[in-house]
Amino acid sequence: MNDLAGAVWRTSSRSNDQGLCVEVADNLVGVLGVVGVRDSKDQGGPTLAVSPPGWAAFVGAIRAGQFRP
Repeated sequence: MNDLAGAVWRTSSRSNDQGLCVEVADNLVGVLGVVGVRDSKDQGGPTLAVSPPGWAAFVGAIRAGQFRP
């Protein structure tokens, strides 16, 4: 389990009403050097700690449409 104490979680602006939501904590970059990611429906569940370059690459790939069915 990642120790993301102090994370300030915000819901993705792309979240929808179908339960497909993630929360992001980007306030940890300066403290822990990571971006936190979790499922908004399971806030006590597992979290991911992603490097800032990894997170930027992921967001860039989404914006480019690389994960569309």
